Formats: sequence, structure tokens, C-alpha cells
Amino acid sequence: MAELTDGGPAAHHAYPCEQCGAIVEFAAGTGTLTCPYCGHSQEVVAVVREVREHDFAALAARARPVAPAAHDYRCGTCGAVTTSDHLSQKCGFCGSPMVAEVEGLGLVEPEAVLPFEVDRPAMQSALGTWVRSRWFAPSALKKVVSAEQAHGVYLPHWTFDARTRSDYTGQRGEHYWVTETYTTTDSEGRSQTHTRQVQKTRWYPASGTVGRDFDDVLVAGTGRVMPEHLAKLSPWPLQQARAYQPDYLAGYETLRYDVEPETGLERAKGEMAPVIENDCERDIGGDVQRVFQVHTSYSAVTYKLLLLPVWIATYLYGGKPFQVLVNARTAEVVGQRPWSAWKITMTVLAGLLVAAAIVWAIVANGGGGSAGALADVGPFVEAAVRWGAGGVRESVGAPA
Repeated sequence: MAELTDGGPAAHHAYPCEQCGAIVEFAAGTGTLTCPYCGHSQEVVAVVREVREHDFAALAARARPVAPAAHDYRCGTCGAVTTSDHLSQKCGFCGSPMVAEVEGLGLVEPEAVLPFEVDRPAMQSALGTWVRSRWFAPSALKKVVSAEQAHGVYLPHWTFDARTRSDYTGQRGEHYWVTETYTTTDSEGRSQTHTRQVQKTRWYPASGTVGRDFDDVLVAGTGRVMPEHLAKLSPWPLQQARAYQPDYLAGYETLRYDVEPETGLERAKGEMAPVIENDCERDIGGDVQRVFQVHTSYSAVTYKLLLLPVWIATYLYGGKPFQVLVNARTAEVVGQRPWSAWKITMTVLAGLLVAAAIVWAIVANGGGGSAGALADVGPFVEAAVRWGAGGVRESVGAPA
């Protein structure tokens, strides 16, 4: 189905429809390339190889050419030339999908891809549920659900495997109890002696060695998306990743990595560190532990570059951009949201009105009992709730 254009570093895959000559795109969740005009589709032929891990030491020892800041696409449909740093995108003139030929760009080539599974309607449904659950969100937040606001993007990620050996020093704490005597003075000034059990801890020096094998430690390969949002999209079904095939990218944007693999490995070690420290604490034993130093050596380090699918919606509110991400495999939604000061104010005022109505009812009853007061206040509470609800009803849902 795909055709490879000429042009050295500018070479890329194009996707003309075999039936009508228009364009075909990868259809999320189907495993096919589908033409949006005539409906013709064809199965993506999977690459006949397993997803592999690569030796990091070999990569570090190899001189890698400097990748160009951008490369040119020449659209096979309309002939327009587009300069971009994306690995895939649509032609800005006719919308035809274009996927760069990675070989020759001086980049580490993707090893695997997790294809889009959540299509646009399912993404919009997930966004709609998320929007409705945002308490005190402005009505403008509903715009993020519109189809024009979101685009599908493959984000580069590194995965690292490593065998670790960690030597540690620390202390093991063991609890014991002692009887403690103390004195109190009663209301008449007399002293009284009491005893109580007090927990104390004896500390003993500890040292040892622990080992752990890590598999698929995931590190974002791009800094263009907020890392705290990307982290919340986990877990990913990495076991479902397929060997890289350019066809999966047709019709979607694909970002290049801007985090080099060496930097990625250091970040992966940072992810491993708390796990290793927990191993040390378990090895120390006792009731409580202190870990002073940990020296870790890494061996059999391997890596791969993986492309993960995300729907990204960006919208403006009050002159400030907000970004929402949807995991295109699990439909998990994370992102930024604004707060509506007006809705919050209306809710506070409604609460104050309810409180004032209760106080008024109690005073009107001459303090003659809460039951009668609450019965009298019922109509006021109902009116206050109706009044306040008008300010918050649009965005009320399950709290996030």
C-alpha cells in the first residue's frame, strides 16, 4: 500500500488509495489502512520479527551522525514541500499522510509501536466524561470535546532493561519497651505517680548486597509534553507493542525524540533508585531501617525506542493555554483544567444563604428546638440550593 518517494533524507512513505487514488490512513482499533473517501481498506501487513532489545554499550560506543534539525517532505499527492521535524504528519496543503523514512536521518530508529486503539469518537466520549467530572470548571471547558480540538500523536519513549547489584550500608532498628514512671497533679494539688509503657529502638549497623533485574523502565523521549501528565497516563500495555511498521503512523503526527538515549538511561536509573532502596530496607530487616549509602552497578543494559499513542487537546481560557491528554490505548484522561471563580462564588453564596436561613428559622422559633427550626427552614434551603445549583450544574460530576 505504501509508496516510498525519492529524495535521500527527504524520502518518505506516501499512502495513495488503491481504489480511488485519494489517501488512506491507519484506522484506530482496526489494524487496517482505510480511505476516508471511498471506504476502501487494506490490512496492515505486520513486520515478521519480534520486538527486540538493543545493547546499550554498543550504542554508546558507536559514533552517531548529528541528525538534521528538520527534513523535507515532498507530498506524493499534491507535490508540495513541507519542512518539519516530525517523523510523520499530514501535508499542510492537501492533508495526505506522510511518514518519514527514518534510516539516513541520523536518529535511533523506532523498534516498536503501540498502535492507536481509541478512535476519535471514543476519545471524545472519554473527554466528555472527564469534562463533566470537573467540579467548578468554566463552561468553556466543554470546547475541548470538539473534534477539531484534538489530534492524534505518537510520542517517543525509551525503555530500559538492566541487571543491578547494589552494595549498601545502613542500620537496623529493633523496638523494645520500657516502663516509665511519671507524676501528675490533680485538681486539688495532690501529686500522683503513674507508669506507662514506652517504645524505644536499638540501632545496629547493617550492610549487604541486593540484586534486581529491571524490565521495560519507561522514560519519555520528548520534553514537548508535560512529564507529570505523561506519567499519569501509565500503565501502558507494553506487552502489546508491535514491531515498528511505518503504516501504523499514517494519518497521525509522530514526534522525534529530543531526549537522547544517554540522558534517558540516567532518568531510568532515577526510576530504579527507590525500588533498589526498598530492596535494601527489606534486606536489613528489623522493625525499622535506615539506609545511608547505596552503590549500584549496572550490567546487561538494553534499550529500545517505542512510540506510544496519545490524543492531545489544547484549548485557550482567559488567554492561557490548557492541555489535556488521552491515552489512545486505555482512554485514560489527564490534563490541566481552569477554575470558574463565578461558579465557586455562587456556590459559597448559596451555602451562606442556607446557613442564614437556618439561623433565621431558629431565631423565629425562639430557640424552641432544632426539629421545628429545620422544618421551617426547608423551603429556604430548597430555594438556596436551586439558586446555587444554577452556577455549578454544568460541570458537576464525580469528583476527580
